[in-house]
Amino acid sequence: MQFINRYIHNQYVRNNIALAWPLALNALLMQSMLMIDTLLVSPLGEIPLAAMGIATTIVAFIMGIQMALANGSQLVMSRAVGSKNALALTKSCWSGMSINFSVALVFWSVLLLFEESIVALITQDVALQAEVLRYLSVAKYVVLFNAVTQVCIALFNSLGKTKIAFKGYLIELPINAVLSYAFIYGTAFTPELGVVGAAVGSLVAIFVRFIYLALCVSTLDNISLKLALNIHEALINARKHFMEIFPVAANVTMLSIGVSVYQLLYSQLSINAYVAITLVLPWMRAGGQFITAWAHSSAISISQAIGSKKLHDLEDNVNISINLAVAISLMTMGFFFILSFWIADIYPDMADETYQALAIIAPIYIILPLVRGYNTVHGHVLRAMGHTTAVFKINFTGQWLISIPLCALLILYFDASIFWAFAIQPFEEIIKAFPFRFLARKAVKEFSHHDAEKLSY
Repeated sequence: MQFINRYIHNQYVRNNIALAWPLALNALLMQSMLMIDTLLVSPLGEIPLAAMGIATTIVAFIMGIQMALANGSQLVMSRAVGSKNALALTKSCWSGMSINFSVALVFWSVLLLFEESIVALITQDVALQAEVLRYLSVAKYVVLFNAVTQVCIALFNSLGKTKIAFKGYLIELPINAVLSYAFIYGTAFTPELGVVGAAVGSLVAIFVRFIYLALCVSTLDNISLKLALNIHEALINARKHFMEIFPVAANVTMLSIGVSVYQLLYSQLSINAYVAITLVLPWMRAGGQFITAWAHSSAISISQAIGSKKLHDLEDNVNISINLAVAISLMTMGFFFILSFWIADIYPDMADETYQALAIIAPIYIILPLVRGYNTVHGHVLRAMGHTTAVFKINFTGQWLISIPLCALLILYFDASIFWAFAIQPFEEIIKAFPFRFLARKAVKEFSHHDAEKLSY
């Protein structure tokens, strides 16, 4: 009880919780949309469900890059908020917006021109290719609206107004669910589109959230985002901002690409094994959002402290963040343990082989949150203190030099079972845990006001 009271009454913890719970619910609602789409599409059979899994992997990869860029901008904006520099906040917001939307246009153009070739590289099944392309024909427009909404969310997060983004997802979720159902199965007012109906529902819903967030930005109190810069000055500022956020974005993007590569490797397993992973991944992402939200709130608080040069309790606050991250991870494990008993009832229309595959991977997705949560909070804290390159090296080595090649070898050469293929993910987190711990302890002890000045350019 004393342990709990000690943390509950800690001001850093209370501030982080105030930031974290809307962040967690934001991400949970975002993942819920994918789970709802999965539930709605699952009665259509394995082919449409696998098609949605492949298509959403491609879209999620692009959105992961957009979120990475926004996360980098969020750290810059958080330092501006901590230093109470309104001009720096305005510059970073517009620079982040221009960079994110430009990247979205590039990826949208790539899908427009090369989506058939990309899908053909993933699967040779002609029927599956056709379903994936139908879904992408609509879903690729989601990335354009997502670019703007992610930067708006980063702005509100840096200001501590995380509830605004939460309300946006509350608006988006029911619209997405209702419209997806209507367009998947058809009504008196909507055509029956099958799996592509889920993409239509998502597109309309994110457009509504885009309008809501834009209105919220326009009504911010005591903050003006009007920026009187000529084109040359704007380009110089955007370049500085890009150089600031690129290491953060590269790190998160590299991890996002790794997740997509894992998913593509799993698509080479039997269709029942791949469908089992497709069914469980949204739940894994949803459960992981609580620890990710706590890590994000810790990074925001630490960035604000760095901006304000208040470093006297930095080490204590980092230790608190890590300890509570472990506690949250243990609770997530309990949730997944319960889920393993009910997942067959949640998806009642699958083949027996799919249920067998779900049972085989249950121990893996139950244990994964503990090591992944531990690494997640270390990574966010280190990025807030400017150690992005070191974090990138740890993630790159653990994922791209060791784990992904090993996964590819097991699946493509040894024809390994779903258990060993899926077990590579906790293996990756385990081999990264010690370097993260060592670097975090060293970085906190050595961080100084001179380091804070270097970050607050």
